[in-house]
Amino acid sequence: MNTLAIDIGGTKFTIAVFDYAGAMVRRESRATDREGGKDWMLAQIKTIVREWAAAMPLQRCAIGFGGPVDFERQMVALSTHVGGWADFDLCLWVRRELGIESVVMDNDANAGALGEGVHGAGRGFRPLFYMTLSTGIGGGILTADGVYRGADSYAGELGHLTIRPEGPDCLCGSKGCFERMCCGLWLERDYGKTAKELIEDPDFVDAYVVNLALGLKACIMLLNPARMVIGGGIGKAGDKLFIPLRNELRRQVTSWSRARLDIVPGALGDDSVLYGALELARLHRV
Repeated sequence: MNTLAIDIGGTKFTIAVFDYAGAMVRRESRATDREGGKDWMLAQIKTIVREWAAAMPLQRCAIGFGGPVDFERQMVALSTHVGGWADFDLCLWVRRELGIESVVMDNDANAGALGEGVHGAGRGFRPLFYMTLSTGIGGGILTADGVYRGADSYAGELGHLTIRPEGPDCLCGSKGCFERMCCGLWLERDYGKTAKELIEDPDFVDAYVVNLALGLKACIMLLNPARMVIGGGIGKAGDKLFIPLRNELRRQVTSWSRARLDIVPGALGDDSVLYGALELARLHRV
């Protein structure tokens, strides 16, 4: 059974096909046209998938969406980065426009947690906390029983934890949110450089990890995960980010706490969500 996996993010979208054995046999990624919004992206996905479907059958589809998802209703709640997604029935769109009847969707951080937890840096570690650190910030919690979504599918939305109450305004209407202080979108707006460029400056990193550790400390003290995995574009920065971040976490986390401070980059690079989508399809037997 071939599985179409879709990763919809704020900066780019990526789609792939996994064959019956779980091998990725097709993959394509394109930058997001924020002005074009939802309709532009769906048109792009439709064009690519129809071309692929002419060469191979696509029996099921799983989606990791870059924003809150109502998992029980299988509906997009909203996207704070790309317009037009609020209360959109993306699964129905896939059935109608792509002709794939079996569809399941979750937010991208939950999918990333599944991907890294089964195929990547989180294998063998439960509970696992996965954070996507990219255009925005999201979190996924993977327990021995599967993804923990909370009462209303909003568990793990750490991007809007307030870490600097006196901080700048966030898109959500609050001030000093974790996402506002640390995500790629706001770093570029605040500093006029991409996160990738900024991470090359050790002085910037030393200041940046203070805020990053503030948000992660809350997760450590609340959840006590066996391991924390950071994925997304900024998570690919390597030792230049992770060494100072680990040092700052040791400084910030309460001295009497014996909570683990095991924090590593994702092993799957840009494909964490795609592999998570594959697992989502398998778990929910779509």
